[in-house]
Amino acid sequence: MRNLDLNDLLDGWPHEPGQVKARKIVGRDGCEKIQLRIDLGLIQMELYGRPDGHRPHGFESLLHYHKAKAAIAKSGDQTYSLSEADVTALQHEGFQYYHRYLSLFQLRDFQNVIRDTERNLEMFDFVSEYSTDENSKWTLEQFRPYVIMMNTRARASLELKDGKTAEAVKLIEAGKEKIEAFYRAVGQPEWIESSNELAFLNDWLKEVRAAVPLTPLEMMERDLRRAIADEAYERAAELRDAIRSLRISKKSPDESVDH
Repeated sequence: MRNLDLNDLLDGWPHEPGQVKARKIVGRDGCEKIQLRIDLGLIQMELYGRPDGHRPHGFESLLHYHKAKAAIAKSGDQTYSLSEADVTALQHEGFQYYHRYLSLFQLRDFQNVIRDTERNLEMFDFVSEYSTDENSKWTLEQFRPYVIMMNTRARASLELKDGKTAEAVKLIEAGKEKIEAFYRAVGQPEWIESSNELAFLNDWLKEVRAAVPLTPLEMMERDLRRAIADEAYERAAELRDAIRSLRISKKSPDESVDH
């Protein structure tokens, strides 16, 4: 008789509350799988396609199915709308991708985190366009800041992995702007101050910026501030002249010509 006891799989891999514990394994079909440890066992997901491996109505996912139906309706000059049950099913499917990208982030598979977070953001956009029920839309839209944050973290982490600190800074700043724009779009700009997602990105941005090498101009400006603080006025004057010259040299030929 086949042994179905999960303890054999979980032996030596304890659950730790508050910790995301994931691993990649190769299944009997020879394909990579993702396993996520939870308190009472584990979740196993496919690395590609829908995480549970199902193909609803023969499509890769429910989102693909509804997008195909919407395209057919549009080609026939007909309207297409999602029912409350449709949105609920799409939300449940979205949770599968959430569990997978959370696991993938822990495994530092940032490229596939980007893939899955973009997929869920695409699903939010689709529901926003084709659902007429505002409550149904909000059941998904409320998660948009979190998904944007995770997408931003994955994108910036890829840049940091390649040593491109300045590019990572730009991506974090862009992610912050997207979240802030979302709060304003839903008429809740005051949520900007209390957003956990923005708080995380702000703290991370400070850490990453601290690692960005200073440009020659920034180094001179820093030295100028120190010279003024030390009352080294002769040195400060030299630095002012050098900063002025560097700024002029950075201008385009047209900008530097007197008219």
